[in-house]
Amino acid sequence: MAFVHLHNHTEYSLLDGLTHIKDMVRRAAELDMPAVAVTDHGVMSGMVELSDACDAVEKETGKRVKPIFGCEVYFTPDESLRKDVKPKLYHLLLLAKNNEGYHNLLKLVSESHVDNFYYKPRTTFSMLQKYGHGIIGSSACIAGVIPKLLDERRFDDAVEWARKFASCFDEGDFYIELQNQGIRTDAGFTQTELNHELTRVAKAAGLKTIATNDFHYLLKEDAEAQDIMLCIGTGSTVNQTNRMKFENDQFYMKTEEEMREAMKDFPEACDNTVEVAAKCDVTLEREPILPKFPLPEGETEESWFRKRVQEGLEKRYGTPVPEREQKQADYEMGIIIQQGFPAYFLIVQEYIEWARSQGIGVGPGRGSAAGAIVAYAMGITDLDPMPNGLMFERFLSPERVEMPDIDVDFEQGRREEVINHIKDVYGEDHVSQVITFGTLQAKNAVRDSARVLDYPYGVGDRICKMIGDELGITIDKALDTNPDLKKAYDTEEDVKRIIDAAKSIEGHVRGEGVHACATIICRDPMSDHVPMKRDTKGGGIITQYDGHYTPDLGLLKMDFLGLRTLDVLSIACRNIEERTGVKIVPEEIPTDDEKAFRLMQSGNMDGLFQVEGALYVSLFKRLPPKQFSDVVASIALNRPGPLESGMVDEYVAAAKNPTAVHYYDDRLRPILEETHGTMVYQEQIMQISMVMSGFSAGKSDKLRKAMGKKKLDIMRQLQADWDAGAVENGYALEVAQQIWEDAEKFAKYAFNKSHSAAYAILVMRTAYLKAHYPNDFMAAVLTSYMGNTDRLIRYIASCNKNGTPVLPPDINASRAEFTPVEGGIRFGLVGVRGVGKNVADEIIAEREANGPFTSLHDFVNRLDAKCYNRKTLEALIKGGAFDSTGYTRKQLMHFVEETPLLEGAAKRQKDRDAGQVSMFDMFADDADSGFQEDVPAPDGVEWDKRTKLAYEKEIMKIYVSEHPLAPFEGTLRRMSRYDMGMLSEQTEEIKNGVFVGMISNVATKLTKRGTKMATFTLEDTTGSIECICFKYDDFAEVIQEDVIAKIKGKFESGDRGNQIMAFELEALELNEEDARPSHLELRVPSRSFDQNRSAHLSRILNSYPGRDGVVLFVQQADGRRFRAELPVSVDAQSTVLKAEIRDLFGPEAMIA
Repeated sequence: MAFVHLHNHTEYSLLDGLTHIKDMVRRAAELDMPAVAVTDHGVMSGMVELSDACDAVEKETGKRVKPIFGCEVYFTPDESLRKDVKPKLYHLLLLAKNNEGYHNLLKLVSESHVDNFYYKPRTTFSMLQKYGHGIIGSSACIAGVIPKLLDERRFDDAVEWARKFASCFDEGDFYIELQNQGIRTDAGFTQTELNHELTRVAKAAGLKTIATNDFHYLLKEDAEAQDIMLCIGTGSTVNQTNRMKFENDQFYMKTEEEMREAMKDFPEACDNTVEVAAKCDVTLEREPILPKFPLPEGETEESWFRKRVQEGLEKRYGTPVPEREQKQADYEMGIIIQQGFPAYFLIVQEYIEWARSQGIGVGPGRGSAAGAIVAYAMGITDLDPMPNGLMFERFLSPERVEMPDIDVDFEQGRREEVINHIKDVYGEDHVSQVITFGTLQAKNAVRDSARVLDYPYGVGDRICKMIGDELGITIDKALDTNPDLKKAYDTEEDVKRIIDAAKSIEGHVRGEGVHACATIICRDPMSDHVPMKRDTKGGGIITQYDGHYTPDLGLLKMDFLGLRTLDVLSIACRNIEERTGVKIVPEEIPTDDEKAFRLMQSGNMDGLFQVEGALYVSLFKRLPPKQFSDVVASIALNRPGPLESGMVDEYVAAAKNPTAVHYYDDRLRPILEETHGTMVYQEQIMQISMVMSGFSAGKSDKLRKAMGKKKLDIMRQLQADWDAGAVENGYALEVAQQIWEDAEKFAKYAFNKSHSAAYAILVMRTAYLKAHYPNDFMAAVLTSYMGNTDRLIRYIASCNKNGTPVLPPDINASRAEFTPVEGGIRFGLVGVRGVGKNVADEIIAEREANGPFTSLHDFVNRLDAKCYNRKTLEALIKGGAFDSTGYTRKQLMHFVEETPLLEGAAKRQKDRDAGQVSMFDMFADDADSGFQEDVPAPDGVEWDKRTKLAYEKEIMKIYVSEHPLAPFEGTLRRMSRYDMGMLSEQTEEIKNGVFVGMISNVATKLTKRGTKMATFTLEDTTGSIECICFKYDDFAEVIQEDVIAKIKGKFESGDRGNQIMAFELEALELNEEDARPSHLELRVPSRSFDQNRSAHLSRILNSYPGRDGVVLFVQQADGRRFRAELPVSVDAQSTVLKAEIRDLFGPEAMIA
């Protein structure tokens, strides 16, 4: 005989089931079971994974385990689906018998979620009647309707419901389910007693029985791990008595022998599982189901595709199209048509064209699509692949049919508009976003396990710190590589218990989310092909299948990515046009602008796309970008792999010494010349295989994949062809072997050139705008980060340092967002606390209609009093928005607090609303009336600087007009190597550091030991960071608001963000002497100081603006020394500046 498990829960029964699907299929094969089902609670998320696992296990073992696709639904007898009371729900098991049943089950489960969700996805009797054809049903566990009725001793009702359920399915396709895990019902029946009653029901209703074990974990010993997952899901600890838990350890995948022993009174129930499995025969459809593209009359997809491509070629290249480009386009169109994908390109082109027509910023392309001249012609990408050495076959291989994958970047703020347009074109129920499943990684597994096992937070946190921050690290790997962790595991019982528990749940699904950018567009309503549900957080409709599986089902998955840089470009171009009248179109910005290259060479790259940060500053110092291809290479190289492998050093060395560059064979020079003989791009490996060894384009792509993924069997096979082809084409065997060795070494790190080149376009666009219009560009960058205080502090510090000062808001100059003006950038009105977009728009509309505001009195008299209140005015005053009227902030606050100014304005507004005209309204606008409001003159009395700045920070969350520490920057820099902006980007631990800044946001609390600890913020002009001190009582006098402190401690970067653990604190008393600007001292011998070097020095110094002076000492041969204070201010801390000066004067130059 045989047995088949038909009622089983996997990890997709979130935080309830523990079983990995592939492990379950392997176990079924081990037990010689012919089939196995997946029936998760209310969802069908594991169906494609089950099908793939059965195929994979058959390849591994030679044993075929048939997949059975099902779901344990939540049945409600309430057809009205009320939402005013908690629903009474019962379990019901459904299995797809055939493909029609599978599609019916998809629709039923989708409707239960999308339309009927309340506490749980609800299935009604009428839905079973509607969708029951092709589905096998069973009465489920003791939480089913029929077992519950028997538990209440309502036998006749149970029989009636059995017949009702049976009527929903085809004849003989409803079964009564028996289980025996050794538990009791609510009324106290044993399961054996209940099973006898269930068998009576089956007999009375003319139905058969099946035996199941409702397993939630694979092996008996997994029961504890499943209990931990239950505790995670319910927020409980294992020690809590009144919590949800399974009664014993019998809910595992039992052998046939174990099942027959448990069901010894009901052997036919075990036999019938094989009958059910034999009935079930579903094959998942995997043919492409592209949506129907709306075509003009008389056109086919192929004809319209060819027309659009040809139109684009003529637009890009002129008429006639050059022979080389036309030939390549014809070749690509042939492959695309042969593989059946013209509609794909038409769909992408349509929504990109629509986005551009709406003024929505679209990226120049990303990924391998930039290698297709067809994509360039259709406006899908903005980079000509021909002169840039990009390859179509890197995108779409002629030797394999795979759905193309074109990802598109849109403005972050307007991406949703594009998705809504897609829904309008193809139908809302044909478009969906995609679910993602988060799994328990090593550190999360440890934290969850420690909490569930009832340990204090610090115990789990200590283990997590020993695990470290390596990407993708596992607990086993951490134990192998960290001796401290291994020692703690071997010697400390608590650590061992937590780690063992964490290992048992590591890698299991913990929760669901929504893919940030993936969108499915389907030919039919989505639920015809994929189970759907609502996003648990946002309520949007999403797939139940992970996006990884949707292309396998032939569904069109598009990635619509929101890219902040495109928002910045749109805002910057709008700023430029409004301020100067010059209209700039991002797509028309050149990629060879000299001023943009000089900007990047100077290291002033804050706000630029992709190339911000110390790594790029360092790389561009070593290898200054002088042409577009240099920027392309930098994006490919500046990644952890190439940096750690030495690839970057080899590239830089070759670039600096052209005479030492070798190309293996001069015939390969055209492929390797732009990267100085180094294989930087995947495309270069492909091109060498084609030119030297005669590989086809498809075969070269196969080689790229094999090398990148270290598929040794394929590589060995291709290496023989590589060598033989090279020799046949006249290359020396040793040359071919050397190239193979080098290619193999770098293939792991070689980058997709198409992606690098497409992103380099965005680098050049941002660099161009910053180089030519710094105020407009940086205002756009700041606007894009409104609401992100840390980023604003960083970019404002950068602007102030680089000669683009950020000024306080101004009612007469600021727009709602950051506003470029001649002298810098004005803070936006919306950035002032309490001033919303509506208030800002009213202020701007009034001043544009009737001129600038002359005073606070003028402002309150002209502006509708309904759009502001006292707090709004106070915020604008404290933020500095009225400074331009000539009044001090202190005097303006006096008007608000101590005079009837606001009451008068409110009364006039009330009179206007009532239709009454006041004296002010009658005469204020008449210059000859003699009527004049009595407005006090400015008195010039202001708050002290500290009070003024404190109010400014309170209102805008950051210091704008000046940071209290700005005068002391030079002194503070000499005390510490670290600034807060640098630490916000730091990921490596600093075990013993000195940190200096101003303390704010102090909070104290008692530790479990009864001692006081403090958390506080440490900030300087570049940013802020959170600090924690467990010895508050020792340093209470220092840990006070606004104290400037020096801290000795440890910097940590981890799950809880970046923080400093403060061990010692010292208050700093800074005075006027400390406020003197620091300066750069440069000492050079007179023989090195000629006219050319002097002019070059001047250019270097002017490239690094800042607030530090420059003192030059020139040492004469006779010992005399000349001193000169140069008329320039620089950033004395810039390492790039110092490096350039050393390059100019050599090692004899002394810089301090």
